[in-house]
Amino acid sequence: MKRLVWIDISKGLAILFVVYFHFFRTVFEHYQLPPGDWSSLAASTMSILRAAWWQVSGLGFHAVGAFIILSGWTLMQSTMARAESGHVAWGAWYAARFVRLYPMYWVAHLVYLISPFIARLEPVDERIILSLLGLRFINIEMNFMYLNAAWWYFGMLIQFYLNFPLLFWAARKVGAWIFFLIACALGFFVRYLLLDVYPVPGLWTLGGFAICRLPEFAFGMALGMWHLGSTRMRQTASPARTYGGQASRVEWFLLRGPALVAGLLLYPLALKLYDNGIAYVFCDFGTGACCFLAIVGIAGLISRVGGLAKVLGLVGMYSYGLYLIHQPYVIWLGLKIRPQPIMIFIFTFVITAAILSAWGIILEKTTNTVVNKIIPARKPVPVPTL
Repeated sequence: MKRLVWIDISKGLAILFVVYFHFFRTVFEHYQLPPGDWSSLAASTMSILRAAWWQVSGLGFHAVGAFIILSGWTLMQSTMARAESGHVAWGAWYAARFVRLYPMYWVAHLVYLISPFIARLEPVDERIILSLLGLRFINIEMNFMYLNAAWWYFGMLIQFYLNFPLLFWAARKVGAWIFFLIACALGFFVRYLLLDVYPVPGLWTLGGFAICRLPEFAFGMALGMWHLGSTRMRQTASPARTYGGQASRVEWFLLRGPALVAGLLLYPLALKLYDNGIAYVFCDFGTGACCFLAIVGIAGLISRVGGLAKVLGLVGMYSYGLYLIHQPYVIWLGLKIRPQPIMIFIFTFVITAAILSAWGIILEKTTNTVVNKIIPARKPVPVPTL
């Protein structure tokens, strides 16, 4: 299926925000902002900007919710393309997902074990077997964050993939809107039970039990259906109109400014969901959706800047590799340099992100090349160009 450049840019922005957040938290873990200086206009402005930077930097983990939405979107659209061309062979689909996910995940374990300049905060023991299998939700408090805390996402992702045929069937059966509402009702109800009625460790609602993050994933699936359907309707109504000349209604909302404005306006309301236990049921979805809207809106602006769009699009294309390897590196470096003045920290992050992005791309491309030589990829199903 033809790649959408702005989706890759969005993934690039999201993964870099996650990397930035982990670096920020490590460097400034015990740091307190100095009191604001209101003695002059220039000093007041700097105090306000510093406080705003601090608040925005602390929101980086919301990009995980944006990633869940983007994962639902891309998986739904690619599978719909197959379904439109014929029957989806779910056995082959599972095999393709396994080949896509596990080899690079195992390579990331190898990199962790042998690479220098990595923070090793836990001993390598028998828990690595469950980690290699991706079953990090077994004995969750011991295994979920084991070795590389960012890998918890993998355990959630394989749950979504295992259940995706059922989710795909339901979405196609009842339509995007009804499916999204049912998924939200189920996800929020399970979160309510695990948070307020039968309280369990928070790792379960974070992603140890994937149903707790179903609203975000279903939102992405529904957006993928709406986007593809809107594009199809426009192509059917006026075949002469190309995709580039006439954007779909979904893309107009996401990329032309409304989504960015909506995300920024709604974000403070989403943050209010942290205030009490009942409201927190909706918190991950609210913050993840607002972060998604803001990131995609920024991606729409960046897509008009050729060079920057290419760089961020490349990072997004190989965001999986960067996600899998980044955290032990940034923790190691962050522990070495903390604390630092803000501008030195930002400069160091830019250099670090560039190096880690290149390293992640090399690892993922090499892994994919080796795997494709061992297991030749099936010829992709041709679909209409978006």
